[in-house]
Amino acid sequence: MPIDSRELRRCLGHFTTGVTVITCAGDDDAPHGATVNAFTAVSLEPPLVLVSLDRRSKLCSLLEDTPFTVNVLESAQKDLALHFAGRPNQDVVWDEPSVCGSPRLGGALAHIACTPWQHYDGGDHVLYLGEVQEFRLLDGNPLLFHTGKFHHLGGDHEPIFWDDSADGPGGMSWFTQALTNSTPS
Repeated sequence: MPIDSRELRRCLGHFTTGVTVITCAGDDDAPHGATVNAFTAVSLEPPLVLVSLDRRSKLCSLLEDTPFTVNVLESAQKDLALHFAGRPNQDVVWDEPSVCGSPRLGGALAHIACTPWQHYDGGDHVLYLGEVQEFRLLDGNPLLFHTGKFHHLGGDHEPIFWDDSADGPGGMSWFTQALTNSTPS
């Protein structure tokens, strides 16, 4: 049965993601960027992240051998996300470049500066792995993307930290805890 790409995109849109702008310097040394929600952590040793870019995007043609920064957008930066999604609407504020020379956006929640590690064919996209050279964090809440719309975190739930979960580095599953508690001494 053939897959309807529009319906698949609609289905995939039910997975909530953060919003990033991937930035790099072009051949003219001018900063370039694109809004991307296909970003993920890959490895801590070595420190690697992955971004997926549409082959037709201008940024895709620039990124192959160029250092880049993943700028994680803060919840109030929806207009900035739209700006780099092809709807220019503002003058962009830039921070100092990263240690590897890639441009960084002002006010972003986090910056992850990378040097090229590897790239792979991803169908109509190219998957770029970057080795993290530097990162910076600010306080705030992330801008989220779900079902084709921007969202922000609500205040109706207390956060549960992964490290406290069964899958976290220090966590124990309920099953392991039950065995530990019922083991005779």
